[in-house]
Amino acid sequence: MKNIRNFCIIAHIDHGKSTLADRLLEYTNTIAAKDMEAQVLDNMDLERERGITIKSHAIQMDYTLNGQPYVLNLIDTPGHVDFSYEVSRSIAACEGALLIVDATQGIQAQTISNLYMAIDNNLEIIPVLNKCDLDSANPDEVADQIVEMLGCDHDEIIHASGKTGMGIPEILEAIVERIPAPEGDPDAPLQALIFDSVFNPFRGIIAYFKIENGSISTDDFVKFVATGKEYHADEVGVLKLDLAPRKTLSAGNVGYIISGIKTSREVKVGDTITHVARPCDEAIHGFQEVKPMVFAGVYPIETEDFENLRASLEKLQLNDASLTFTPESSAALGFGFRCGFLGLLHMEIIQERLGREFDMDVITTVPNVSYRVFDKKGNVTEVHNPSGLPDLTLIEHIEEPYIRASVITTPEFIGPIMTLCLSKRGELVRQEYISGGHRMELTFDMPLGEIVIDFYDKLKSISKGYASFDYHINGFRESKLVKLDILLNGESVDALSTLTHADNAVTFGRRMCEKLKELIPRQQFDIAVQAAIGAKIIARETIKAVRKDVTAKCYGGDISRKRKLLEKQKKGKKRMKQIGSVEVPQKAFLAVLKLD
Repeated sequence: MKNIRNFCIIAHIDHGKSTLADRLLEYTNTIAAKDMEAQVLDNMDLERERGITIKSHAIQMDYTLNGQPYVLNLIDTPGHVDFSYEVSRSIAACEGALLIVDATQGIQAQTISNLYMAIDNNLEIIPVLNKCDLDSANPDEVADQIVEMLGCDHDEIIHASGKTGMGIPEILEAIVERIPAPEGDPDAPLQALIFDSVFNPFRGIIAYFKIENGSISTDDFVKFVATGKEYHADEVGVLKLDLAPRKTLSAGNVGYIISGIKTSREVKVGDTITHVARPCDEAIHGFQEVKPMVFAGVYPIETEDFENLRASLEKLQLNDASLTFTPESSAALGFGFRCGFLGLLHMEIIQERLGREFDMDVITTVPNVSYRVFDKKGNVTEVHNPSGLPDLTLIEHIEEPYIRASVITTPEFIGPIMTLCLSKRGELVRQEYISGGHRMELTFDMPLGEIVIDFYDKLKSISKGYASFDYHINGFRESKLVKLDILLNGESVDALSTLTHADNAVTFGRRMCEKLKELIPRQQFDIAVQAAIGAKIIARETIKAVRKDVTAKCYGGDISRKRKLLEKQKKGKKRMKQIGSVEVPQKAFLAVLKLD
């Protein structure tokens, strides 16, 4: 055990952790030169296209230092705020972390939040300054920021470059010398923490675990503590680029187990594996249950695909434990699911993956957050979508979730960023200079409902990409919320209704009507698009009818002939309006998300 090192890589998005991981794998000859490609651990097409890590990946490397062989288990982690749950799971399986900071950009919001998560778990932190080979790098200035934040010495910071391979030998030496070996008793009853799982169509569910105590062998009879199910371990092994079977794995190791599990509900991330014959006394205290922040309805375009959608979501949930879903129905869209996501990027990624990996065409409704509704009898209900709101006469008050947001930026963008946050009903808590006055950290209390739609995109554009943003939930507060309904020809479209603050309702309703007027195709009759709060109409647009010129065949003659034809057409239009239905295209639902 003393020759095992488990470590993860944490950093802000786009600070070069996947590229650095490539160099470590190359240097330790874990991957042959012919198999080497950029971001080798990002094996999803989507990750490569967007240049982001979505899923944390584990891989084992062999390394020799001073004639002594070591086993290094690396877990690469995502950097985007929406995937911080993945990071918390990786941290739970490690004893140390490489903290990577981009020498051209300095410390960003996500660097700080991931660092605190690692420190809370008592990980040994090795600071690495990446991209030192670039002309725009400021290694000395950024090193001062790291020293100020971590309280370490200057000579503990490793200067490196994922592109050129500079500093890689020093990083590997530091991993062996500074990160402690895992503690645990190989002879105690088996205790293994499941930190991830994937679905394989041929072999069932593969669970990834870290062994805290004891050992596990192929053909052992094991039990999953949380679900109480028992299985034979058909195969155990370690994670190289592919799965590498082993006869036995003992305490301190990271590996995988295949036991022919077919249903996704039987594997819970954070569960403990133990032996049936000699069980452990208690389960491992892993990480907390994930709390979704943003809720949206996901509906199949074809109604008969409902069961396929359920199966697809269950398989996706294995790869991504932070996705939650419950069945719901809508008058406009039929049967579907109410899904909980960690943020808007997460929602977009899930939608893409449903299309690519499972061939599912889905409609996603407007995202919203969960509100607490207090009625006059003193009962509290959680409401995720507008249709679940009780009658207004029964409501005492509504509370909405607030977040504590921290924005790190350079001083020249402070004005526009403050304007943006205050327009989103934010309250400035404090502002302070960090790293010698070159950076500023602004802390706001803001309603989560205001930032779920387009806040992040706006922040990036007004700060030219220089502001970084991070947040955590900070309780609930009473708020004046109203339900905004969209009516087409007097009929409410429940998929387009939203809960919004009373101050924003009129402008939001107006913008929504204008947008829908552009996107809904014209019919043979006039369509009234209205926004309403209860019985009060606050905005209206009319989509004009497509008309045929019925008087074209009358040339000359008496006016009464034309009038007769026009009257006949008018009656037809009226009849059509009573029986005609309005199709709302998918892009109308999506456009509402991008309202600006």
